[in-house]
Amino acid sequence: MLNRNVQPPICRPEHLNIQEPVCRIMPNGVELNVLDAGDNEVIRIDVMVAGGLWRQTQPLQALFTNRMLREGTKRMTTAEIAEKLDYYGAWLELSNGMEYSYVTLYSLNKYLPQTLEVMEAIIKEPAFPEKELGIVVENNLRQFLVNMSKVDYLAHRSLMKAVLGTRDVLGQVVEEEDYRHISPEVLRAFYNRYYHSRNCTIYLSGKVTDECLDRIEQVFGSAPFGEGFVVPEKKVFAPESCEGKRFFTERTDALQSAVRMGMLTLEHKHPDFLKTRVLVTLLGGYFGSRLMSNIREEKGYTYNISAYTVPYPGCGMLVISAETANETVEPLIQEVYHEIDRLQNELVAEEELTMVKNYMLGEMCRSYESAFSLADAWIYARVAGMENDYYSRMLEETKEVTPSEIRELARKYLCKENLKEVVVGKKKS
Repeated sequence: MLNRNVQPPICRPEHLNIQEPVCRIMPNGVELNVLDAGDNEVIRIDVMVAGGLWRQTQPLQALFTNRMLREGTKRMTTAEIAEKLDYYGAWLELSNGMEYSYVTLYSLNKYLPQTLEVMEAIIKEPAFPEKELGIVVENNLRQFLVNMSKVDYLAHRSLMKAVLGTRDVLGQVVEEEDYRHISPEVLRAFYNRYYHSRNCTIYLSGKVTDECLDRIEQVFGSAPFGEGFVVPEKKVFAPESCEGKRFFTERTDALQSAVRMGMLTLEHKHPDFLKTRVLVTLLGGYFGSRLMSNIREEKGYTYNISAYTVPYPGCGMLVISAETANETVEPLIQEVYHEIDRLQNELVAEEELTMVKNYMLGEMCRSYESAFSLADAWIYARVAGMENDYYSRMLEETKEVTPSEIRELARKYLCKENLKEVVVGKKKS
C-alpha cells in the first residue's frame, strides 16, 4: 500500500536523453531536420525563413509580410484557405522573431497531402491582396490603440527604449503612423528578398513516416523556389542604454501602476549564462522566488512579480515586472533592491538552492517530453547559435552551481546602478 503520509523521494535526472534531429539536405539545398518521436498520427512542419524583424527596412514590414501569407494566394482566397484547413483538422501558425519568420502547420498524417498543398501555396505564391491587407492592418491598428491605453503595454515600450536605446532596430517601438505606411508593395519587396529556398530551414516533428518525408521533399525539396535571392549581409547590433535612471509616464486614470526594471545582460553563448539562469530563477523566476515571497506574500504590494531574461542577437535583457497600487510603487522598487542586496551579500541556504534546482530540473524534463516540445527546443538552440551539447551542459551546470557561485554571479551581473526603472501610472499626490 502507498503511504500518502510519506513524501516520495526526489529523484534528480542524471542526464537528459534529448533526441537530436536527423539532418538531411534536400535536392534543392533546403535543410530538413527530422524528429521522429510520437505515437499519434500527427505531424508538425516548421518552415523557418531567415528574415525576421531585424531585417526589415521599416517597422511592421516583416510582421505583416508573414501575417498576410494566409490572406490569399494566386489560386486560393483567404476564405478557401481557412475552410480547407478547418475541413482537414489542421492548424496554421504565423509568427516572427528578431532573426526568423516562421510558418508552422499542424496536420493529421492522413491529410498531409491536402494540408501541405495549402502550406505550399501560401509560402510560394502569396498574393498580398490590397483589400484583405487593409482589413488586417485596420484590425491590428485598433488593437494597438487599445494596448496604448494599458499601463503594462506602455511600460514595456518604455523599458525597451530605455535599455536597448533607439539607435537600431532592437529598441525601436511601433507608432500609430507606421501602420499607414504598410502596402502590398512594401510586403512584396520583403517577401522577394527573404522567402527563398536558399534562405529557409525546415523542422519536421511528430510521427514521421517515409511517406511524409517523400511528400515534404516533393513539395519543398525538389526544385528551388523564390526570386533573385541575395545572401543577407551580416548585421551586428550594439545597443546603447539611454541616459537616466527613472522613466515615468503619467496616466491620470490608472488604478494601478506598471513597474518594469531592466538592464542589458548576458547572451546565451556567455560561459556564465547557464548558471546565471539559476540566479534569475532564484530572484524571481518561479512562484516561490525571493521577489514573490517578499513582495507578494509578506508585503502584499502586488499580485504577481517576476524576473526573467529576454534573448536578443548578441545580448540579453534582464526584466523585473510587476503591477502595484500607485502608492506602493516606491516601496516595491526598494524591496527589489533589498533582495538583490541579499543575494550579493549573503549565501543562499542549501535547502533553498536545492528547491530551485529541483524546480528547474523538473521543468527541463517536462519541456522535452514530446515531439513538438523537442522541435521547439532545437529551434531555440539553432536561433541562439548553440551546439548540440547545450541541453546536457544546462543540466550539469544547473546541478553543480553552488551558493558561493550564486553570490559571485549576483555581485557581477545584478548591478543595481545599471537597472533602469520604468513606471507608468498616476503620480503620487
